[in-house]
Amino acid sequence: MAGEVYQAQVLKNFFETITGTDRNLTRISMCVVTLAKLRSEDPAKVTFLLEQMRRSREKKELSVDILDYMVDAAVALDLEFVQTAFGVTNVRQIADEFGSVSLDSF
Repeated sequence: MAGEVYQAQVLKNFFETITGTDRNLTRISMCVVTLAKLRSEDPAKVTFLLEQMRRSREKKELSVDILDYMVDAAVALDLEFVQTAFGVTNVRQIADEFGSVSLDSF
């Protein structure tokens, strides 16, 4: 479970970086490579991603292939792990806790 939560956190950092005011390509590159390593991508895929990042630096715009990879990785994650990474509380858990409150406590 920890690996998937970490992947979701890396994805969160990636999307915060590309939508924020400081669109640092080095930080974006680190997110892409980290995610590829966490997902145990084959070396050819990692090389392709690094090549796309190099081209992104030259053109000063992010490659669509990088965006596709990161979105595919986000879609592949279980929603529960993504919610944990983003700090979202499970609604069912809250409902169970509320249901266990005794009426005598009111």
